[in-house]
Amino acid sequence: MRTHHTVVLATAAALLPLTACNPQTTDAGKPGAPAANSAPAPASSSPTAAKTATLPNMVGKGLQTAQDEAQAAGFAILKSHDALGRDRLQALDRNWKVCSQTPAAGANVDTGTTVDFGAVKLEESCPAADAPAPKPAGSTMPDFVGQGMKAVRGALPSNASMTVKDALQSRMVLQESNWKVCSQDPKPGTALTGQPVSFKVVKTEESCP
Repeated sequence: MRTHHTVVLATAAALLPLTACNPQTTDAGKPGAPAANSAPAPASSSPTAAKTATLPNMVGKGLQTAQDEAQAAGFAILKSHDALGRDRLQALDRNWKVCSQTPAAGANVDTGTTVDFGAVKLEESCPAADAPAPKPAGSTMPDFVGQGMKAVRGALPSNASMTVKDALQSRMVLQESNWKVCSQDPKPGTALTGQPVSFKVVKTEESCP
């Protein structure tokens, strides 16, 4: 029996060095060690190419219809402006019609492009070209005669003291986008030094006295 125990102990002692030198043992479990079989980071994808589509010709259509058709064609960024230069808002699109569009109709138009419609009210005639906005006032007073009063107000400094009176009667000038300038004080070319400005106006369809 003593001989049997001696052989078992000797065999166990011989196996200990082999376990310590096992080449399968790694440092992967230690903090900071690289993970085994780690896959390389995926390469960044290339930028997505711009999407293009055909932009239909909307001139002559109702503004609401034009906007709906532009969106259906893939153009989501839409805006509109008063083609007569009076700075009126297109509050109810169905009451306006399209006179011009930018960009023009055509194929291969970037769908991220802003589509801008120049419009007038249904009962109005389209101008040959969009009326320019009033020139912003700088150090001198511009010539505002004949231009829409709302747009004129926007061209002057926001802190300007301003008087607007009806040139024909004693009507209240409530919605300035429906009125145009007949006369102004100070005169065009006068230096603007913070003095009050005044305008006499009539309704857009009326003639100045």
